[in-house]
Amino acid sequence: MTRLALALVLSVAVSLSWAQAYPAKPVRFVVPFQPAGPSDVIARLVGARLTQVWGQQVLVENRAGASGNMGAQTVARAAPDGYTMLVTTSSIAVNATLSARPGYDLLKDFVPVINIASSPNVIVANAAWGPATLRDAIERARTSKVAYGSPGAGTTPHLSAEYLFRVLAKLDVVHVPYKGGAPVAAAAAAGEVQLASAALPSVMPFIRSGRVIALAVTSMQRAPSIPGVPTVEEAGYPGFADDTWVGIFAPAGTPPALVARVNSDVSKILASPEVRERIAAAGFEPAGGSPEAFSRYVNDEVARWAKIVRATGAKED
Repeated sequence: MTRLALALVLSVAVSLSWAQAYPAKPVRFVVPFQPAGPSDVIARLVGARLTQVWGQQVLVENRAGASGNMGAQTVARAAPDGYTMLVTTSSIAVNATLSARPGYDLLKDFVPVINIASSPNVIVANAAWGPATLRDAIERARTSKVAYGSPGAGTTPHLSAEYLFRVLAKLDVVHVPYKGGAPVAAAAAAGEVQLASAALPSVMPFIRSGRVIALAVTSMQRAPSIPGVPTVEEAGYPGFADDTWVGIFAPAGTPPALVARVNSDVSKILASPEVRERIAAAGFEPAGGSPEAFSRYVNDEVARWAKIVRATGAKED
């Protein structure tokens, strides 16, 4: 055996040994949005289960700001040892084009670990404002000034709404960015904005309480948790389909064996009927898959959202 081959064998052996011993201390999940948003809900659910599996606490740290870029920067600069990971939404794929200086390179500074879950975005209206359908809301917006809220510039709910309202419906609406899904859901319920676009889990409590009216979901199929709400396509805009996904990313340079270990442990958690039920109750659908599959998906998402950013002319707020 050559020295190079021996070195490679030893390197793989050390990496596997390290992955097997991992974690030896608490693990930090950085969520780049406010508490109670989609990524926070999923991070806490999965983190609690991993705490049981690993025997080490998984700490969820919310570092909101700059449409998710602040928290992403923190993880991009962290040691690639598996003890600091990013749990974020598909906004990170949008920001690859939307943000002039995100402070990191998604495709170079991160290793995709696993796609945990996805959820449709939903267009809602303040109940006191009153439109019963998406068509009603759009017609009202043609004759009066309307503001819509989103979880922030660069999130998929923001781009979904921009494409729907400005490109397809050709409306002149005002975008009001908030710092996450929970704040924008509360703003719509309070009447701070007439409309809002957010991931379904963020607004589900207000839909159930009747404080907001769900006008349409952005997925190709109706959401099982609110089956009476039509899709945007059913509301008259064929081919419209956007989702919010939540995934785990590790800093570039994280050993492949460690990435595989985290992927495997999260996959087992997602296979639990109880966990799947809790994910569904929150308005998500479990995803899963290999790190390689998630990496390919992230690359496709970057390309797809780049087209939408260009079509809408969306800018950072």
